[in-house]
Amino acid sequence: NLDKAKYDANPLEDGSLAKYDVLAFDISEKTIEAVKPFGLGNKDALRSKNMWTLGLALWMFDRDRAPLQEWLRQKFKAKPDIADANIAALDAGHAYGETAELSGPLKQVHVDPVPSEPGLYRTVTGAEAVSLGLVAGAQLAELPMFFGGYPITPASAILHHLARLKEFGVTTFQAEDEIAAVCAAIGASWAGQLGVTSSSGPGIALKTEAIGLGIMTELPLVIVNSQRGGPSTGLPTKTEQSDLYQAVYGRNGDAPMPVIAARSPSDAFEVAIEACRIAVEYMTPVMLLTDGYIANAAEPWKVPDPAAFEPFPAQFLDQPNDGESFLPYKRDAKGARPWVKPGTPGLMHRIGGIEKHELTGNIDYSPDNHQRMTDLRKQKVENITVPDQDIAAGKGSGRLAVVGWGSTYGPIYQAVNRSIAKGLDVSHIHVRHIWPMPKNLGELLRGFDKVLVPEMNTGQFKTVLRDQFLIDAEPLTKTSGQPFQIAELEAAIAKYFDGVDGNEGGQVPANDQQLPSTEV
Repeated sequence: NLDKAKYDANPLEDGSLAKYDVLAFDISEKTIEAVKPFGLGNKDALRSKNMWTLGLALWMFDRDRAPLQEWLRQKFKAKPDIADANIAALDAGHAYGETAELSGPLKQVHVDPVPSEPGLYRTVTGAEAVSLGLVAGAQLAELPMFFGGYPITPASAILHHLARLKEFGVTTFQAEDEIAAVCAAIGASWAGQLGVTSSSGPGIALKTEAIGLGIMTELPLVIVNSQRGGPSTGLPTKTEQSDLYQAVYGRNGDAPMPVIAARSPSDAFEVAIEACRIAVEYMTPVMLLTDGYIANAAEPWKVPDPAAFEPFPAQFLDQPNDGESFLPYKRDAKGARPWVKPGTPGLMHRIGGIEKHELTGNIDYSPDNHQRMTDLRKQKVENITVPDQDIAAGKGSGRLAVVGWGSTYGPIYQAVNRSIAKGLDVSHIHVRHIWPMPKNLGELLRGFDKVLVPEMNTGQFKTVLRDQFLIDAEPLTKTSGQPFQIAELEAAIAKYFDGVDGNEGGQVPANDQQLPSTEV
């Protein structure tokens, strides 16, 4: 075990813990003793070690055991003896702290619960939140939802969650491959449902041509990309943000597509609804970016009031839209073409991947038409209504802005607030709408002397910001397969205020808690 923990020597014996108050006791022995009445063998008994330790931790911080006891009863209600054994271990650990057996330096510390707004809460993972948000989005659009997927880590959980929601008008389809999955979703949108698909980077690469078909046919489609370490097979179980270029630019031809990113598991619910809204209102595919960290992480989520969300019911054309004629590519004020269900009397038309006439939808190879259609598709995406960018922490202008997107929100927010508490002039800006970006973002960034962009890739969002706003953004990159640590970001922020020229930005070095290991 010491080797697995990367210890060269036993820290209890080499003096490395001398500066700490160390309390040594045999948790395994005490756990076995606590669950002895239940007749468990040593192997099964030792599975309750974590509960014994948790019981001691609850005593240390003066927390109530009752919620955990009830959770264990519910978790193992089919095996009440296992539930009772775990509760006994939990209580024994707590009792060990209560009794005189723990004397000396260890004192009980009361920690108040984190303040929270009143309401109904549940624990939710990012994959669950995305699934619930997609279903809610389909309900707000008054559409049945079709999900075409193919198993891939870490996106498979979305397929698994949606398969349990059939009563909400959800059809799930596990296809033979990634291409079939996205094409089935496009077919469902053509038929009048909300087509959805999901994958991770390698699968998104396979779906690319079909995503271009969705852009050319101008049908609503939501694509969820749960990013992982790459390229190729890469690191299936590790997290990364390295598919941003793929999301914004990764298709043949000029194929613009909205891209939005969730910042946390609970945020993924609202972001999924937003993706559905944009897809339906603007008749376009939309890519929703999460990553392995968000998909697998869990956090408390205040269940929202459904009435708080504004419906965006899909509008299907059921009669000619140009006098007595039907023009399938005649656009509304938002630039969206009409959505027509197949079989609607008098509205027969064709779609496909070959360029269409700007009004009739007939195949048209003429240079002027292709120029106009390219411009129209581009303008439609550029004109999508995106909320103005806000400030997550700090002031609206100053010395340094730390700009993030996606799952870097948590560590950036904490690092910036800790730096502000030290008196540093730093702010946090977190971008949800990756493409198109908020109209005020460029002006906001120009209000800061320096812009630092931490991201789990080699600087992709930094490059997009430079391209769009001519901002001299500095990268802070990390591609170790692990999320940023708060301390790493605090150190990077501090460099901007240490008075040393040229000591800004750079690559976060790998360490033994990250991948790759610094050991050869």
